[in-house]
Amino acid sequence: MKTVKVTAILLISLVMMLLVWQNTGEIQAHFLWFTAGMPVIVLLFLTTAGGFVVGLLVALLMRSRVKRSSVSKGGTDVRSKTT
Repeated sequence: MKTVKVTAILLISLVMMLLVWQNTGEIQAHFLWFTAGMPVIVLLFLTTAGGFVVGLLVALLMRSRVKRSSVSKGGTDVRSKTT
């Protein structure tokens, strides 16, 4: 399993390096009334970071909703038990 993880990390790293290398050209990005000139890779990074933040917020909201639901139904949180 460790070999699979290392291989996946190396493959993803190689793809990311190729992505950066091939996307250094300048573009104009328009959003509402804002226009900015930037390299394509910067735009890709910003959209990826934005997607990560949105995904993280959704995961945190879902986690707290599930936690509240289990407590209101009389369940206990398994993670809060000490062994």
